[in-house]
Amino acid sequence: MNKRITQILDEMATLEKTLQEEIEKQETKIGYQLKNGLIAFEKNIVCEHKKSMKSLIAYFKEIPFLHLISSPIIYAMLIPAIIFDILLFIYQQSIFRIYHIKMVKRSDYIIFDRHYLAYLNIIEKINCLYCSYFNGLMAFALEVAAHTELYFCPIKHAKKSAYRHSTYKDFFNYGDAKAFEEELETLRAKRKAHHD
Repeated sequence: MNKRITQILDEMATLEKTLQEEIEKQETKIGYQLKNGLIAFEKNIVCEHKKSMKSLIAYFKEIPFLHLISSPIIYAMLIPAIIFDILLFIYQQSIFRIYHIKMVKRSDYIIFDRHYLAYLNIIEKINCLYCSYFNGLMAFALEVAAHTELYFCPIKHAKKSAYRHSTYKDFFNYGDAKAFEEELETLRAKRKAHHD
């Protein structure tokens, strides 16, 4: 990777950090704190939230009929998702250990915290649990796939992709046979993990 690309990536990382700090400043204005993984709202905020919560009767009155009858299709996706989750666990525990690939931490991607919001009724909280699990699982799977791709075929595509995962920046340029042949083992060694 040339110096200019490295410089741009460093600048992007700095901007992402600054953005995250600004987002965290905004969040502190909302009136909650994160302590030992638990979220605590100020009492007056909880009271305001509870006033905003829709009753189940009001909630179901507002749901269009097609939304209601389509919900079993949405929730049926949990079955393949759970199977996929189990297979990802087996995959990481076996393949990542055999090849000494650094493990991806599942809890960094699947986050359950929306149930602390007092303005959500029980159905909305269940919906939020579903989305947190499903979207978190997909992000986790993408990261597992990215680490796998980094080990086996870290070559950028000639065609530009709409999405680039976290390890893509370390891939070799498309058509750069020399770098692939000479630097592949060095790249693997840099990312190597030591498993018990």
